[in-house]
Amino acid sequence: MKGRLRIGIFDSGIGGLSVLRHAVAHLPADYVYVADSRHAPWGEADPDWVRSRSLAIAHHLAAEGVDALAAEAVRAALPVPVVAMEPAIKPAVTRSRSGQIAVLATRSTLHSARYRQLRARFAASVQVHELAPHHWIDALEQGRQDDPAFRARLRRDLAPLVAAGVDTWVLACTHFPLLLPQLRALLGESAVLIDPAPAVTAQLVRVLGWEPSPQPASARVRFRTSGDPAALRAHLTGLGLRGAVTSLAVVETGAADATGDAGHAAVRGKGMSDRSAG
Repeated sequence: MKGRLRIGIFDSGIGGLSVLRHAVAHLPADYVYVADSRHAPWGEADPDWVRSRSLAIAHHLAAEGVDALAAEAVRAALPVPVVAMEPAIKPAVTRSRSGQIAVLATRSTLHSARYRQLRARFAASVQVHELAPHHWIDALEQGRQDDPAFRARLRRDLAPLVAAGVDTWVLACTHFPLLLPQLRALLGESAVLIDPAPAVTAQLVRVLGWEPSPQPASARVRFRTSGDPAALRAHLTGLGLRGAVTSLAVVETGAADATGDAGHAAVRGKGMSDRSAG
């Protein structure tokens, strides 16, 4: 695909910024990022509600991509490519030397049929440890990831897995790559931490058929949030991201405020899809 791409990325809060940060560095495009911070996090929410909410935001973007709970409904509703995430079980098994891997995800991901399929297909030769630390997401949304109390909690959460010999860690929630500095400090340089963002970006390039232009180009980003724009701006500053931030009102009827943000593709974070990167 040639010409300027328009890509929509959305998540229940700031988690999808981990994907956006990688995408803008490798794929020049016009991005719209929607943070549904008013309802964050989605990971423990009712699947039917998540599906409805995802469709509403997708209709606003006129492009789509969601997790395992909603991806198929969105694909049926929108005529644009959809790129979602799935836990990187296969590469984790390949890279583990100890045969002990950890999947860090939301409970909804760990309970999903797609995750169970991936685990059964690729992980028979290793021991898989699962952790659903919902409070990590809360700490990130509240900007508490560097608080001493949270770092101590992080250490306690990881200690049993470290003691079990885990050497490869699958970050299967978009929020968790935002903790890479803290995780690296606790687990050491030898630990393998699998961030889904590179695989998602690579899949975007494939499905869009993007070809580099002979003329250098850079990404442009606009941000929309259902929460406090000032809070999102603070997160962006901490992550080195820039762009205009505005408020967004989306209803769960499949409609949204008509601001005309059509795009060629959309990415949804936090979950999985049966045609995903990973």
